[in-house]
Amino acid sequence: MKLKDRIELLSVLGKKLSKSDEQLDTVVRKAYHHNRWFVEDNVRASIRAICQEFLDKDKLTAWTSQYDFDSERNAKTVGLVMAGNIPLVGFHDWLCTFIAGHKSMIKLSEKDKILLPYILDFLADIAPETKEQNIVVDFLKDFDAVIATGSNNSSRYFETYFGKYPNIIRKNRTSVAVLNGKESEEELMNLGQDIFKYFGLGCRNVSKIYVPKGFDFERLLEVLHEYREIVLHHKYKNNFDYNFSMLILNKIKHFSNGCLLIHENESFHSRIADLHYSVYKDITNLAAHLNENAEQLQCVVTGMELPLLETVKFGETQTPTLSDYADGVNTLQFMELLRQN
Repeated sequence: MKLKDRIELLSVLGKKLSKSDEQLDTVVRKAYHHNRWFVEDNVRASIRAICQEFLDKDKLTAWTSQYDFDSERNAKTVGLVMAGNIPLVGFHDWLCTFIAGHKSMIKLSEKDKILLPYILDFLADIAPETKEQNIVVDFLKDFDAVIATGSNNSSRYFETYFGKYPNIIRKNRTSVAVLNGKESEEELMNLGQDIFKYFGLGCRNVSKIYVPKGFDFERLLEVLHEYREIVLHHKYKNNFDYNFSMLILNKIKHFSNGCLLIHENESFHSRIADLHYSVYKDITNLAAHLNENAEQLQCVVTGMELPLLETVKFGETQTPTLSDYADGVNTLQFMELLRQN
């Protein structure tokens, strides 16, 4: 199969997924029953973002234009150890493998075992030759390279087990936002998307904000109260209640609007329903600090110019483009290098 044929096939997939039908509706419901974090709105939001950004024919053509993926020489078997924190979080890794003409050996997360197999089955129905190119396994064996995504703890296991193979091994990352206190209501509402989308479970979710001295937390909380229905989800509500209790018991100063807790903490990573903050004095020093800790960060969200940092606008963290590679590692280039070995 030539590159143009794979692009055409992915375009057909995008058109299929963009139109709801009874079969897709059933799969979405099944995904929710398998993992209660995968509510229908979030699953459909993930599918919609994939269709718009990853499965557009023109975007795929431009994305792959500098690579030679027509030849079948040195096609490899790439093991994909996928995460399952948000719906179809591993889709981009699979997409890079498939469009480069390699074979995908996929170890699904227990949390996300429904959605990708549905997509692969659809591809196999319209292009039977893809069935051998995409296989789902319980254990990886007889592979040539690997992409493994997990926690900081699991990454140590991955490095031990997969270190002798060409690999991309991903650890925990998160995202932060830098505010100046002059943000519009629209910008703060968009920040709410970065915080609350997928219940804050993704590496592109904002888990910490940096604010200037005297920042108006009450205004922020008032705007973010528009997302209050999130506490109707029992798992999120359980996390909120637990974190609220711990802050009270430990007498930690905090802010709350009933759906989000905010307290001062130096850590980039926060719990579900909890948002950390730090106060900055100098924006240049803050930018340097974030740059020094870039290996822990996926996105830096702001409406300001920050020296030496790539930033994302408010509300855009959960719609990455084809070239927004996880951990900043060019996965498509990795696929090309595999052909040279």
